[in-house]
Amino acid sequence: MNGSFQFIDYAVFTCYAVIILSVGLWVSRNKKGRQKTAEDYFLAGKSLPWWAIGASLIAANISAEQFIGMSGSGFAIGLAIASYEWMAAITLIIVGKFFLPVFIEKKLYTIPQFVEKRFSTNLKTILAVFWIALFIFVNLTSVLFLGAKALDVIVGTGDGSIIIYSIMGLALFAAAYSLWGGLAAVAWTDVIQVALLVMGGMITTVIALDHVTPEGGIINGFRHIYDVVPEKFSMILSKGEIITPNGNDAWWDLPGLAVLIGGMWVANLYYWGFNQYIIQRTLAAKSLKESQRGIAFAAFLKLLIPLIVVIPGVIAYVMNADISGMVTTESLDPSFVNADGMVINDNAAPWLISKFIPTGLKGLVLAALAAAIVSSLASMLNSTATIFTMDIYKPYINKKASERQTVNVGRISAAVALVIAVLIAPQLGSLGQVFQYIQEYTGVVSPGILAVFLMGLFWKRATNSGAIWGIILSIPIALYFKVGPNGWLEGTALESIFVILPFMQQMFITCLLTIAVIAIISYLEKRGAPDKKGIILTKKLFETDPVFNISAVVISIILVFLYALFW
Repeated sequence: MNGSFQFIDYAVFTCYAVIILSVGLWVSRNKKGRQKTAEDYFLAGKSLPWWAIGASLIAANISAEQFIGMSGSGFAIGLAIASYEWMAAITLIIVGKFFLPVFIEKKLYTIPQFVEKRFSTNLKTILAVFWIALFIFVNLTSVLFLGAKALDVIVGTGDGSIIIYSIMGLALFAAAYSLWGGLAAVAWTDVIQVALLVMGGMITTVIALDHVTPEGGIINGFRHIYDVVPEKFSMILSKGEIITPNGNDAWWDLPGLAVLIGGMWVANLYYWGFNQYIIQRTLAAKSLKESQRGIAFAAFLKLLIPLIVVIPGVIAYVMNADISGMVTTESLDPSFVNADGMVINDNAAPWLISKFIPTGLKGLVLAALAAAIVSSLASMLNSTATIFTMDIYKPYINKKASERQTVNVGRISAAVALVIAVLIAPQLGSLGQVFQYIQEYTGVVSPGILAVFLMGLFWKRATNSGAIWGIILSIPIALYFKVGPNGWLEGTALESIFVILPFMQQMFITCLLTIAVIAIISYLEKRGAPDKKGIILTKKLFETDPVFNISAVVISIILVFLYALFW
């Protein structure tokens, strides 16, 4: 499949790698011989401007999961999957307006530290251990494997022969500058990475649109794919409206209006508001104003992302459809069909790149994909090191650790996390639809954690006991909703007591019930009295400058227009 990958492509990719490593190591240098402090290493010396924060947020977020996985979802479902991106834009505005002022006022290094300041050290430690495990065993491993799988299709023969080498190469690339330089190296290289990934993504989209119709041209291409598959431009799905190539009803993944008023909010608020490797760069801003402007910049970029990660999947679908506009095993390129006869939706982006991107540009597009993967890996490594060092090492192992010791432990812990992820990542290939299951079962715990943070931030009567019971009970609540759809008790007398709901609705109800648990237990414990650690919220705390306010209004208007257009 990679027959046209030539010397010039490798040369372009090598130039990209040299530039990123050079910038990362240059940023990492010690100025005037000064030893790096924990603030330098973990929070970039609190020196990041708004544009670096916004670019770094997107670079940390966009990875192989988006380039490969979301293009695959565009192939299977269509534009509706773009809700993850477009609703993230308004979520970022909410985070900037209501969450960041509290986080920055409390001078946090990590999200678990907020739990300690608001609730207790015990709860903070439990969540810190959970997040470290999540970053290592889910995030790092899945990004490494998905990225390596994409490189295997684009650069290799697609038979898995270079997956191991790609995993090791990506890991070493990310480690080369992020372990030494910390968040500063990660954030400043992200400025280059995000420009590259947007450029590379747009090149793929433009060239694919030009090839999708005999007449050529971008406008003609858009018009053609809309005429052939108008149902794939529906944002709010009805039951049975979209059946994926493997025969699944897409409504179960994106259940209509529940996308706008249900579980999507749980997923997005948890990810953008309380995810260490995302929120960490906002804590490293020069000021709250810079941080909020960076958030607004990232929100604008989010509006563009579906053009480069969803539309290519729709184009690939149209290119492989038969005369009726449906894809079948007969109409599909053979690379899309596995040995069991199932359609491999995630091959959409690699197939487009390998088949239509010309020599020279192919190297640039490959560099864009690598930029997306490496920037996310670097962010995850730095955040894993930050949580371990600040929430485990300093409080429990060495309370009197010097700045040098703290930074060195951060580097060592990141290296250990990366080695573990490299060893595990190749095993994911045998688990088939592992990434769908990982996302779904991460959603077992995210509603409970979101409920704890929301109550901790905005309800001063929430107590530590209420928060702990909320976290504990959220797990069986979430698992209750899993039984019905998965059919674990099908055919038994207990089957009728379990409901069958789409995953997003499960998340939303679990979050609401957890909030109720926290409220009831907190009320019973304190009889409605404020908790001594409750946060005093004032109108002044949430004041934002005109630039942020105008940005929020413009983003909201654009989103209303997009959903009205593609409803």
